[in-house]
Amino acid sequence: AFSMQAHEVTNAQFEQFVAATSYITDAERSSASGDPAGGSALFVMPEADDGVSGWALKRGATWKTPGGPGTGVVRRMSDPVVHVSLGDAQAYAAWAGGRLPSEEEWEHAATSGLADPANRLSGAMDKDGKPIANFWQGVFPVKNEGADGFPGAAPVGCFPASKLGLYDMIGNVWEWTSTSYAPGRNTIKGGSYLCAENFCARYRSAARQGQEVDFSSNHIGFRIVKDLPPN
Repeated sequence: AFSMQAHEVTNAQFEQFVAATSYITDAERSSASGDPAGGSALFVMPEADDGVSGWALKRGATWKTPGGPGTGVVRRMSDPVVHVSLGDAQAYAAWAGGRLPSEEEWEHAATSGLADPANRLSGAMDKDGKPIANFWQGVFPVKNEGADGFPGAAPVGCFPASKLGLYDMIGNVWEWTSTSYAPGRNTIKGGSYLCAENFCARYRSAARQGQEVDFSSNHIGFRIVKDLPPN
């Protein structure tokens, strides 16, 4: 038995952790290093359809400067924290008295909360096809129609809760789990605001992706679970 955080860990919550522990994230260490490949992955909408993917490794892209140098989180404290590696997420979880969910736990919670378990997309769209989660509508990466109301990450809880009372299990940002995907990689779940029908289409509870454990980006976050005593 376990309880699951209703929403992704926010910038406000992560800031409390950093203030209490003086923790420095992997992205911050990488950006401050002399490594020419230092930084964190950042997606920026391409200005034209010129074959550019929109992705870049950006030095200075961190949890407190999510868009790179010159950006901040003062007005984004309810957004999910991003630019966090697996180790960063595990450190926060331990400080908060919890842990990361396993892939099985995460998927069980997400699937159990679907409005229509027989419809694998019922966490992303209602029966009329209207978005009820934050994912990409349009052609990735050149056209974002924004039918869900958010061109990027949304503050947590902006979309309807699942039947279990969980927010943003589908879309918004990918979420780290404790489950290994392959050597040096762990499983992330849930998809993100960058998941489009023509791209990864992983806005469903069964979708999974492997990610390097030391990787971070502006579309990967996490939530925690806490073990409950047996009844």
